[in-house]
Amino acid sequence: MAHFDLPLDELRRYRPEVGEPSDFDDFWARTIGEARSHGRPTSATGAQPLLTTLEVRDVRFAGFGGEPIAAWLLTPRDGSPRGGIVQYVGYGGGRGLAHEHLAWASAGYAHLVMDTRGQGSGWSLGVTADAVGSAPAAPGMMTRGIGSPDTYYYRRLITDAVRAVDALRGLDLVDPARIAVAGGSQGGGLALAVAGLADELWALAADVPFLCHFERAVRLTDEYPYREIANYLGAHRADVDEVFATLAYFDGVNFAKRASAPALFSAALEDLICPPSTVFAAANHYAGRAEVDVYSFNAHEGGGAERWPRHAEWLASLTAAGAG
Repeated sequence: MAHFDLPLDELRRYRPEVGEPSDFDDFWARTIGEARSHGRPTSATGAQPLLTTLEVRDVRFAGFGGEPIAAWLLTPRDGSPRGGIVQYVGYGGGRGLAHEHLAWASAGYAHLVMDTRGQGSGWSLGVTADAVGSAPAAPGMMTRGIGSPDTYYYRRLITDAVRAVDALRGLDLVDPARIAVAGGSQGGGLALAVAGLADELWALAADVPFLCHFERAVRLTDEYPYREIANYLGAHRADVDEVFATLAYFDGVNFAKRASAPALFSAALEDLICPPSTVFAAANHYAGRAEVDVYSFNAHEGGGAERWPRHAEWLASLTAAGAG
């Protein structure tokens, strides 16, 4: 389709005012602190012996509420300390199968692929259930518990994402000063949230990130998953202010204001799922150094398979520059 959002020169300057709760920092400090108070140790068992040049471990770590969250950990077999990448998965997907995630470990990194609680039955297999119930909601995850930030689904998922960094950082085979977070779409939104919440990250790679500038996204695009929120508000007509007040605690723009690790974003100008203005809203508010790669004639696939070598070269440049 043709471009539908702001012109590129305006996108590069787009820095909207986004609602920020006065207790945003307290809310997240309390949430992450409670999750870290659970003493469940990280466990890892060997898996997929057919991958003879890599070590694959089936991991469980304590996420929100101390609940066990699955992940794959892939590393080179030499066992020496190295940089680590925590990867988060797009909407509807789970961690998939271990052999789908070979690139980062093949390049010499420890690679943790976090499963997504309650998802993983759409396009990629998952095994982690979401143990928390919900009030009436639209189909999908976007409105689960949306009546309050305390009960909203993404409170649990973002907490899991922070705890995934804790889990990887706690392993002897990883250099704790060189932990990056990465993902696309929902995974990019989670990575951005973690960049605003976790201390001393090495880098952030967020491709066409979801969960940014909710009020614009819900009103600008008719595509799912944002459409789930519009459908919910079509039935809950009196709850518009309450819903957007909840979403403000989970908006990538507010996390971006608190993130300092070097960041590489991507945006696609024909992306109806994560409109480019919502991506630039986060990138332009980013507190650290941020670059945005733009794909002028692509939709939500963005840079597609070209993104991994771009990320790998970019991380190598950070290392060469002394940032890792």
